[in-house]
Amino acid sequence: MIAKLYEGTKRLNATPMTRGEYNAYRGWENPASENPADGGYLVEYQDGGKANDSRHAGYISWSPADVFERTYKPVLGSGLPPHQQRVVAEKAELDERLSKLDAFILDNPLFAKLQPDEQERLARQSHAMAAYSGILDERIVKF
Repeated sequence: MIAKLYEGTKRLNATPMTRGEYNAYRGWENPASENPADGGYLVEYQDGGKANDSRHAGYISWSPADVFERTYKPVLGSGLPPHQQRVVAEKAELDERLSKLDAFILDNPLFAKLQPDEQERLARQSHAMAAYSGILDERIVKF
């Protein structure tokens, strides 16, 4: 049997919590084979299925800190209202795409092999994306 590689993205809420704190929160005994001082996070999935604890709207679980921190990165502006969080996330995604486009234009030898009209369209696209990013930045500063 050959395993296939998968990659996914999930949005979730997370609270730093040791394994022992999580077990106490759930009303469970800590298994003798587990260290209650292990660092980690209480994780609540926003789209991860049916709630399994009446204090939460989504499915919760505990994740060891090292696994969690390799897998998830904080969402910029997470203390803002949802409509403002979306603007911050949109700017971050736009800036990442703009950075990749600019790197292609400046550093990739394939760019020089493109037809001049395509090079010009890509340059215009970069300028438009930069202007759009600037507008989003102006909005974020006013939050």
